[in-house]
Amino acid sequence: MPRARSTLSLAAACIAVAACAREMPSTPDRATAPSFTTGTPLNTGSKETYTLAVFGDFPYGNQKIAEMPDFFALINSDPKVDIVVHLGDIKSGSNSPCTDEYFAKIDSAFATFRDPLVYTPGDNEWVDCHVASKNNGLYTPTERLEAVRKLFFPVAGQTLGGRKKQLLTQADDPANSVYVENVIWMESQVVFATLNIQGSNDDLAAWGSPLPPDAANYPSQSAERAARSQANSVWLEKTFALARDNSAAGVVLAFQADMWDATSSLNGFDDVVTHIGNLAIAFGKPVLLLEGDSHLFRVDQPYLPSSPLFSLHPSTPVAPNVTRLVVEGDGNRTEYTRLTVDPRQGANGLFSWERVPLH
Repeated sequence: MPRARSTLSLAAACIAVAACAREMPSTPDRATAPSFTTGTPLNTGSKETYTLAVFGDFPYGNQKIAEMPDFFALINSDPKVDIVVHLGDIKSGSNSPCTDEYFAKIDSAFATFRDPLVYTPGDNEWVDCHVASKNNGLYTPTERLEAVRKLFFPVAGQTLGGRKKQLLTQADDPANSVYVENVIWMESQVVFATLNIQGSNDDLAAWGSPLPPDAANYPSQSAERAARSQANSVWLEKTFALARDNSAAGVVLAFQADMWDATSSLNGFDDVVTHIGNLAIAFGKPVLLLEGDSHLFRVDQPYLPSSPLFSLHPSTPVAPNVTRLVVEGDGNRTEYTRLTVDPRQGANGLFSWERVPLH
């Protein structure tokens, strides 16, 4: 299939994000008070620096669970942080049953965050919960997704954590009302959105058999994926429409899947990769993708033809204003990415980041 090519020309060699990926000490160097509205999802007037603590694929296993209180306390002690974002996978993909009790333990830990917490689910807590051979238990994945939604999204359009923040939620769309996990907010002239895009090839990897007897009571794998893909498409369109209508300086999309992880099948992401690229081209300003899933920190530009990732999806458009950041995770070093948004720095300095380790 021929690739869609863009003739859009962007300044500064079309590098829309200034990377500042240096490792930082765990103790912040200065104190600032929270300065951002919690009651207005689209805070169109803010132009100050806005800081996110971003992490995912955590906790994996007993050692990471043991580190969780200190890790969350470290984020709480960072006075620069205005909001926390978890990119999904609250458990490992094996030897970690998908029980209500485990989910409740993580929910209680999430409640210890002082700042608002935005969480988007990962495949390990629902898509892969049918894999009894990996000691995940034997669950119907769509049943587990319903359980995740019920526990971690008790109030549609409201964050977790201590200081609640109101968000736009796709649950307010009657046609997509179950997608409470897809949210949008705007701060510092940037529109942020989460999307339920999953590892395991976006839930194309076969669930296998047998499934539990309750499987007939929940959507099938094919029905779930078709509906979720449609909802994500609608949410992407809304995100970029809001960015355009509010003269946003940039867009940040946060989700679990590493859509360019060549160690696994990728065809489940072909359509969404093309859709994001085309919307980014039309937007013409910096777009940052935040991903987990593959567990190794990296920053790259997969929409550039010079990228080794460009050919992994057959209809990738050329969108040099898109950068992606994959957070560290799994059994590697425990850290969060301190992502700073500063619209006063212009397009090339809109986003910067620092890796903040627990130890």
